[in-house]
Formats: sequence, structure tokens, C-alpha cells
Amino acid sequence: MMLRLFILVILLVAQPVAAQTQQAAVAMPDSYSADVARQVLEDGGNAVDAAVAANFVLAVTLPEAGNIGGGGFMLIYKDNQADFLDYREKAPLAAHKDMYLDDKGNVIQEKPLYGILASGVPGAVMGMWQAHQKYGTKDWSALIKPAIELAEDGFMPHPKLVNSVKRYTRRVKQNRHGRNFDHFFGRMRDDQLFKQPKLAATLKRIAEKGPEDFYKGVTARLIAQFMQDQGGLISLEDLAGYEAKWRSPISEKWQEYQVLSAPPPSSGGLVLVQMLKMQAQLAEHFQDLEHNSARYIHLLAELGKLGFADRGEYMGDPDFYPVPTEKLLDDAYIARRAAQVSIGSISATDKVKPGLKESEDTTHYSIIDQWGNAVSNTTTINLSFGNGVVVEGAGFLLNNEMDDFSAKPGVPNFFGAIGKEANKIEPQKRMLSSMTPTILLKDNQVEMVTGSPGGTTIISSVFQSILNRVLFDMSAEELVNAPRVHHQLLPKDVIRHHPGLSARAKYQLEKMGYKLDDRRFGDLQVISRDNIGRLDAASQTSGRGKSMVF
Repeated sequence: MMLRLFILVILLVAQPVAAQTQQAAVAMPDSYSADVARQVLEDGGNAVDAAVAANFVLAVTLPEAGNIGGGGFMLIYKDNQADFLDYREKAPLAAHKDMYLDDKGNVIQEKPLYGILASGVPGAVMGMWQAHQKYGTKDWSALIKPAIELAEDGFMPHPKLVNSVKRYTRRVKQNRHGRNFDHFFGRMRDDQLFKQPKLAATLKRIAEKGPEDFYKGVTARLIAQFMQDQGGLISLEDLAGYEAKWRSPISEKWQEYQVLSAPPPSSGGLVLVQMLKMQAQLAEHFQDLEHNSARYIHLLAELGKLGFADRGEYMGDPDFYPVPTEKLLDDAYIARRAAQVSIGSISATDKVKPGLKESEDTTHYSIIDQWGNAVSNTTTINLSFGNGVVVEGAGFLLNNEMDDFSAKPGVPNFFGAIGKEANKIEPQKRMLSSMTPTILLKDNQVEMVTGSPGGTTIISSVFQSILNRVLFDMSAEELVNAPRVHHQLLPKDVIRHHPGLSARAKYQLEKMGYKLDDRRFGDLQVISRDNIGRLDAASQTSGRGKSMVF
């Protein structure tokens, strides 16, 4: 009798552990991608299979950011090993450092943003293919099938998407800049199916032939001919020569966690880990601070200043510029930078220098599969709807990622970010990014998968999502919706923030000398574990995302 009772107790204790190991979760920027990712996981696919399927769905249902005309970064944690895929766009062979300057040497601001000259060579299709070839288990064409059906049969657009399309269409009609966006999307309504037959045909070719079609086949020829007709730069040679690249992710200790994040050509992982490690150096000053109090926000702003100073000076494509990653993350260097933080007042912007001696309509999704593998993927065409140009005959929007280069040293891009030699325009070079797909590990188990769109604000969103979880013990739902702040050195003493900061905090910040910019940013998609190890997923409620644990 005692033996049977003992066995029963063991079984009851063991049940929650078994249940936890079988949990999976997705946090996606829209409902279509969430439902497809869940279906792939329930059909026995792994996190990478689900990511590939979701990425192609987003090319149909999230046209402002989901894409096959752009690129991105995928952070993978599978079987206790971390890997990172860089499928960032590249500058065309015909690109050069002065291509956006007028005859007086001034930047023509709209040129890298709108129209045919704003696009880098797209990497998304090759990225999905290489991720699938290395880690996928399901049939490639089967993973693209849901996207084909949504393009061919149509989907019901979310009202927020329809409103975005209407606003962008009005801007195009007022100032076209070579954009044909309205010819393809102007008829979208939220009460009828929106069909994209040309995109469906392109997806069918990709499903059948993989990247061979997009980079060397029918789709490649459509892109190259369209570029030639419109005076663009991307050629068949550019497309045939494109490659995605496997890199070692940033991997650093912070508190009791291992932080995995994006290496260069993203600045995101480097600046994020710098700020986390500086926060640890200043832990006594963070102790007992109220969340989003004026003192707390001030300290975040000081950390942001230092990180963005290094970003502008040292970060770019490591295949073209020797990014000093190890030096930037060295503990002694971090300690020296943390010592420069002004605890009680605003540090002088012009005295914050690099420390070494020498769109926001991106989209992000997070996945954990039933085996504990994880994907954190951020993908983009830069600004909302990219360059506003749809490839005739192929049905997809192109990116305007060339704005992420430094068109001229010291001149800010659309996001106010300054760059120098490390990020100048060069043929075949990948432009610097702020995308920050991130995974937190604890004892080799995934504790958190996080990421966001938002241009340079991405880094702040991811940083604060981690602090909200670890320092303030917030649930996934609480942490994605807690008001966030952003400061990036320039504009001087400006803190951008979500609605919801207390009147007292705003008053005290303004009294310190900060200028406040009340504008929401980002769209966090987060999966984390609660204090007893169960998965918890959430999508920021200001977006149109969907998250599930199942």
C-alpha cells in the first residue's frame, strides 16, 4: 500500500514537468501568421519550420513590414546551441558613397527613402531557405502553401492595416516620388477579401524552385527588368550573387542569464548588451527605484547616450569594417563607460563621445516549440511599406534600406541616427541595423524570447522588456504594454515616450532639462517563463498581433 502511494505521489509531482516540456508558444504581429505558426507546430514542425511559414504569410498579410522584398535577422536556439542568420539586404554593385548627395555635397533627403533608388538587394527569400535547409524538418513547399492561399484566395484586412494603407496612399498621391503603391493597394477595404494574384504567382514559383527563382529565375528577371525600366540599380548580377550569412550571435552573461542577441551588421545586440552590463555596474543606483520614475528613466537615457555614441562610431558590416565587438563588450571597458553616467543630472551631449581609443515598420515574431527550441526573428523593409514601389508582374513591395547607410558622415538618417566611416555606402555591403532579436537563457533553458520593430527604438524596447521581466517581475502581458522610453544621444536631451508616464515623472524630467516627445513606438512580441517555469506569451495591444501558449 505504501509503495503504491509513493508511486502515486511521484506521478503527481512529475505531471507539471511533463506538461511544461510539451508547451509551445508563439507571439506574432498578426493573427494570420500566429494561426499558421501554431498549426505548423501542432503538425510536428519545429520552431524554424513555424518561422519560415509565418515569414511568408506576413509577406501577404502585413505588407507594411512583412516581406520578400526586404531582409532581416534570425536568432535560433536549438538543441542547446545558438546560431544566427544574417539575411540583411546588400547595396547593389552600382551603389557608391556619394549617390544621395547633390552637386553641393548635401544629402537629398528623399532619395534613399522613396522610389527605385532606395532599395538594397532583398535577402528574405534566401534567408528563409537557408534557415530551412539547416534546421527545418517540414517540406519547403508545404510551409509556403498557407501564404499562397492567403494571396490567391484573399484575406480580410485588419482595420488598422486599412487605415495605414489609406494614409500612405494619400501621401503617395500628394508626392509620388516614383511610387506605384496606390495602384496595388489603393482598393483595400476591411469589409472584403483582399487578393494579390501576382504575389501568389511569385510565391508559387518560390515554393516550387526555392531561391533559384527569386535570385536567378523568372522573379529575378522581373525585378531586374523593372529596375532597368525605372532607372534603378539592382541587376541580375546583384541578385545571383546574393547570399545570407551564418554568424556567431552575441552571447554574454548578465546577472544569472546568458543573453543571446544580434551581432553586426546589427548594432542592436551590441548596444543592448552594453546597456545591460552597464546597468549591472550601476545596480545600486537602480535598487528600489519605482518603474518609470523620473530617476529610473534618466538612468536609462544616460545608458542610451553611451550606447548610441559607440553605435555611430564603430558599427557597420563586419565584412567591410573591423567592428571592435570584443572591445566594446569587455568588462573593463563597460566599467569605464558606466562610470561616465551622470547619476543626478543630464550629461552634456557634446561631451558624450565614443569610448574606444582608436522603420519603423519592421516586424518581429517569437516562437518556442514543444522541444524548447526558440526563434527570435526580426524582418523589415525599413519604413512603412518600404520605398512604396511594387515590382510590376511580381506583386511585392521593395525595401528602402539604403537609408540605413550613412549617406554622409555626421548627417542623421530618417531615425536621427548618426553614422560615419564604418557605415558608409559601398557595393555589396550590408547596411547597419538596429534590429535586436534576443533570447535569454538560464541553465541552458530558454527563459525569454523578445524583439520589436521601431528603427533605433528597437534597442530601447528590447532592453526595457528584459528589465521589466527581470527587475520588476512583470508578466508577458504587463511587460509588452508597460510604457517605454527612448533616448539615443541625438536629438539632444529628447526622451521619446509612450502615453502613460505619470504626471510627476514628466514634471521631474522636464525640470531636469529633458524635452519630452509623446509618441508610441515598437510592437513587442514576447514569450517568457513565469516563476514556476510555465510559458507566458503576449503581443503589444497597440498593434494587431496575436500570441498563444498551447
